[in-house]
Amino acid sequence: MPSQIDAPIDIMLADGNPLVLSAMSEIIDRDPRFSLVATAATAEGFLGTVMRIPVQVGVIDWNLPALGGAKLIEVLRDQANAPRIVVYAEDTGDLPRLAMTAGAAAFAPRSSDAETLMETCFEVASGKMVFPFLDVRDLQSDPIHQLSRKERAMLEALSKGLTNRELSKELGITINTVKFHLSNLYEKLSVKNRAQAIAFYYSSRLALENDSDGIHK
Repeated sequence: MPSQIDAPIDIMLADGNPLVLSAMSEIIDRDPRFSLVATAATAEGFLGTVMRIPVQVGVIDWNLPALGGAKLIEVLRDQANAPRIVVYAEDTGDLPRLAMTAGAAAFAPRSSDAETLMETCFEVASGKMVFPFLDVRDLQSDPIHQLSRKERAMLEALSKGLTNRELSKELGITINTVKFHLSNLYEKLSVKNRAQAIAFYYSSRLALENDSDGIHK
């Protein structure tokens, strides 16, 4: 039975398959808990709309053309009042964990029924994270996930062995700003210097690659 709400939750859909988009739109239209604000067939279309119109929840396909779900979520993470994202996709390989790591609020497999998807959206709107079979605490304890997009870019550039002056040129910021971001980066990663930060970066990448290899074997 639908949960009670004070006002309909604004929701937007994005999927490259027009049949899926149409079916999902009908499902949402029938649910009084939600108000369908808009639909999009591309990540760029979704982003352009939510930048102009406030939306509480976005339901997207992971393989959304052309930017892709992961990049779309990354861009939204740095936007004020961005919608909370539910990734609606095939439950294959490590996709739920990848969606969670990217910054999505939930993962709903396409194999689930319509009510499961709607209930997931409702829970996400209330501030919850919904990832079946995954422990959300694992994500919350991962320092990499706590980094902003700029800090991730800084860490990746740092891993190339760039000096502060080279980082300044690479990222288009002043050397003082580089030092400021590095200080924040070290604090979030609980490291003391760039050598330890680089070691952390490569050890995290190796762990992720090993996890992915184990799942796909």
